[in-house]
Amino acid sequence: MSEKLFVKGNEAVAMAAIEAGCRYYFGYPITPQSDIPEYLSRELPPLGGEFIQAESEIGAINMLLGASATGVRAMTSSSGPGISLKQEGISYMAGSELPGVIVDIMRAGPGLGGIDASQADYFQATRGGGHGGYRIIVLAPASVQEMYDLTMLAFDLSDLYRIPAMVLADSVIGQMKESLTAHPRPQTALPAKEWAVRGREAGEPQNVVKSLYLGDGEMEAFHWKMHARYQELAEKENRWEEVQTEDAKLVVTAFGSTARIAKTAIAMAREAGMKVGLLRPITLFPFPRQAYEAISRNCKNFLTIELSTGQMVEDVRLSVARDAEVSFYGRPPGAGSLPTPEELFEQIKKRY
Repeated sequence: MSEKLFVKGNEAVAMAAIEAGCRYYFGYPITPQSDIPEYLSRELPPLGGEFIQAESEIGAINMLLGASATGVRAMTSSSGPGISLKQEGISYMAGSELPGVIVDIMRAGPGLGGIDASQADYFQATRGGGHGGYRIIVLAPASVQEMYDLTMLAFDLSDLYRIPAMVLADSVIGQMKESLTAHPRPQTALPAKEWAVRGREAGEPQNVVKSLYLGDGEMEAFHWKMHARYQELAEKENRWEEVQTEDAKLVVTAFGSTARIAKTAIAMAREAGMKVGLLRPITLFPFPRQAYEAISRNCKNFLTIELSTGQMVEDVRLSVARDAEVSFYGRPPGAGSLPTPEELFEQIKKRY
């Protein structure tokens, strides 16, 4: 039965992973995501699961690859430079068509950076991050409840499409506490993992998990197969939220924690008689292009807000109608860099 809890966003991720059937976690501590391995180190062993603090982030992602190849549900998490260290392993997983969930609680960068909230990992996440021209599924929660719900969805989508999935949040969402309704895992029809490497009896066919294609035309065929899979994702799995866009003369668009602040600013604008709405992408890959295209048929004025110098704004400009105007307001990571609702309201007034 569902119950109401008061937990951190990071804890919600760990709880959802367990509910989704994940019994294998491999990670390495780094702020601001360390609540996730801390929770799972305590809760997985009594369930018969395995928690391993790897010697490094590189070790952790390759343990995830190995576990996934056997067909089990497994997860890793990190932040900032730790996610960068995982990129080669994520590329190998994508090349091997292996599912698996990676959680990125974004922090400031580049380099060592700091623990302040940031959304500057958008390009890294939505463009694959590593070598080889692949993509991964990227989900962007904006609440503790969505940290729970989208983590479970990430496992299902990853299994369904055999593509690694990332839950992309920032330190605001990861560290905040909110009420959460912890509901059971949804019943989802998923294909059997007949490709998994689990050992075989004599005479049974051999399964091989690899990302090496040396035969004539094999690599090109693989890329077109994955391209078709990404297209299917874009057709079937786009998710977004709209708030008061029906009559909007200006549509604010933001994801994650920034969208939460923008909602308050939009409410202030509505109280002032301004017709302003919100379009919040929940899937960052696939990006909900059709939502932007549809809204931009009537509204030609968009304001993109990010905790960076501008990354998602490029996808917004590619998605809206050609005659729509897209402006940008950003706050790069740093001490006190979170914008206030009043600050965003002022930006809305300038562009309305």
